[in-house]
This record gives sequence, C-alpha cells and structure tokens, in this order.
Amino acid sequence: MLILPPEIIQVIMPFAQICSTRIWDWAQVLIVGAILAPGKRTVTAILRVLGLKDNQQYQNYHRVLNRAKWSGLQASRILLGLLVTALVTGGVPVVVAADETLERRWGPKIKEKGIFRDAVRSSKKYTVYSAGLRWVSMMLLVSIPWSQRVWALPFLTVLAPGEKTNKANHKRHKTSIDWIMQMIGAVRRWLPKKKLVLVTDGGLTAVKLGLRCAGYAHPVTYVSRLRLDAVLHDPPGPPVAGKRGPKPKKGKRQASLKQVVLDPLTRWTEHEINWYGGQRRTIEIATGTALWYTPSYDPLPIRWVLVRDPLAEIEPSPFFATDQAADPLQILAWFIIRWNVEVTFQESRAHLGVETQRQWSDLAIARTTPALLGLFSLVT
Repeated sequence: MLILPPEIIQVIMPFAQICSTRIWDWAQVLIVGAILAPGKRTVTAILRVLGLKDNQQYQNYHRVLNRAKWSGLQASRILLGLLVTALVTGGVPVVVAADETLERRWGPKIKEKGIFRDAVRSSKKYTVYSAGLRWVSMMLLVSIPWSQRVWALPFLTVLAPGEKTNKANHKRHKTSIDWIMQMIGAVRRWLPKKKLVLVTDGGLTAVKLGLRCAGYAHPVTYVSRLRLDAVLHDPPGPPVAGKRGPKPKKGKRQASLKQVVLDPLTRWTEHEINWYGGQRRTIEIATGTALWYTPSYDPLPIRWVLVRDPLAEIEPSPFFATDQAADPLQILAWFIIRWNVEVTFQESRAHLGVETQRQWSDLAIARTTPALLGLFSLVT
C-alpha cells in the first residue's frame, strides 16, 4: 500500500468517494506516479518510478483506466469545487475558458481519431492537418498568489470526434460548440449561485451558444471575438397598434463594424491596458449595443467592443459580451486572459506527458488525457 504525506492526502482525498476502496488504492499510485514520472506517462513508466515495476499484479493498475467503475464527470465537479474554494474570492465572478486541443495519436485500434487542423503547426500562410484525438477542455481562469499572471486550470475535458468518425462509429455527431453548451450547463448546475463568465476564441463563437448562456435563470456572461461583418440590428421598435401577426424580434440593421472602423464620426476613447504577454499597450476602443442576428436563431443581445491600434501595428478587432451592461475594458480583460489556456496546453505536454500515453482501449483513452490535464490543476 502506498503511504503518502498528509499534505498530498489532503489534496487528493476528496476524490476517494468516486470509486471503491480497492480501486482507490491503485488510483493513488497512478496519481502520484503520473506527477513524478519523467517522459512518457504510460502505466509501466508510472510503476517504474515508484519502484513497482516487478509487481505481478500490474494489470490492476491498467484496469483503473480501462475497466473500473468511476465517474470522470463527478471527479470534474469535485476538482472545480476545490479550485473555486481555494482560489476564487467571494463575490468575484468565476471565469472559465473553453478551447480545443489536438492530441496527436495514430493506430488502427483508436476508434475516435480523425484528421484535424493542427493549430500548433499551422500558420496564416498554410494549414497543417494531423491525425489524432480532438479534446474540448474547460479551464478556470484565476490569479495564483505566487504568480504575476492569470493561470488556466483544467477541470473538465471531453473527447470531440469529427463528423466522419462519429458516422463511422454510428454515433450522433456533436460539434465542439455543442459540447461547450453541454459543459457550461454542467458548470451552471454545479455553481448555481455564482456569477459565471465563459470565454472562447473566435473559432468557437456562435449565436446558439450565446443564447444558451443567456437563457439560464442566472445567466452566464458569454465573451468572445466577433467578426467585422457580423449582422447587427437595433432593438425592435414599439408595437404598432392594431397590427396583426407576430411581433418583430429585431429592428433596423446597424452599420457593420467594418463600416464603424472607417467612419470618421466614430467616437474612439484611448486607454492603456494589459495586453498579451503581460505587456502594457495603448489602444483605442469604440463600443455599443446591438442584436446579433444569425438565420434560424433568435437575435442575441450583445455589447460589442471594437479595438484599434493608434500605431496601426495590429488589425482592428471586435469583441462582445452577452451582458450589455458589462464594462468594455472588463470585456477586453476577460478575453485577453484567455491566452493562458494555450500556455496550459503547452505545459501539460512538457511536464505531464500529454500525448505520450499509449492506451488503445476506448474507455482508457477517454479517461487518461482529462486526468492528466486535471493533474495540472492539482499540482498548481
């Protein structure tokens, strides 16, 4: 039996409730070994670093991942509760970010793999596609007492196969945005009274996600990047007396944000803010409210924030929040700290061996990468 220091026991003991006592004994070995092992995070490497390479019951440790009964969703709920209790001050919004990452994997027995755009290897000039597993990870964005930057701490990660893969496996396809809608619903249930903010990149922006966030009894503020050619409308005017038929959901169409950039009458205000990489940068912003419209969906009320660089070193960029009363500078601050998600993906590969595991069992694959990303938060 593994004997652990009280400091570590205090951190991991809340997770003991999700499995039996017997499974928990083996799970502790995997948790500690995955943190300590250099290089690959295979079960063999974990047993080796803990001096258990000659254990004749090594198959029991594999069964924790590929057979044992325990709920990854319940573990995510426990992890989020621990993070919020330890790191989020009372009254401060809980800010979470969602993004995709590609785990490069190959092999005929990996059923969920597909061909996806490789964001790390791609650039604006050319696109690289790689075989692997696509994950959608949700992370808590929070300041750490001993660090000068915001950290992105994973607590919920799901496998999001491509449409062709789901069709081949006879599964209903869900896009990454569909998964995020389901994930933020779970977080809303877990933290029913907390003020929640969801931040995504422009590739995961959708009206239906904003409508889902705004539709809760305690709405979630959705923050993301907007297109310059987004269709924006005024609110509908007062109903006409005696006019029959459904009431209009939107009013007159507004000028596009691209036109706002070029309009000499646009009012710009100058601000100095914290930019990417912790730098201070002077920017000019214009802001307003509108109804963002996409066919087949109800218009989404938003506050848009248009940013331009006085030195013209960066292209004008629009952002938005579904809370029309949100402060424009706060909207920018929420979006800018999203870049820490990319740092977490990089560091989890460098220090926790993501992409080095070699399971081929469907259940083990679905559990291992979310567990390694969750270890990043436990270590923090």
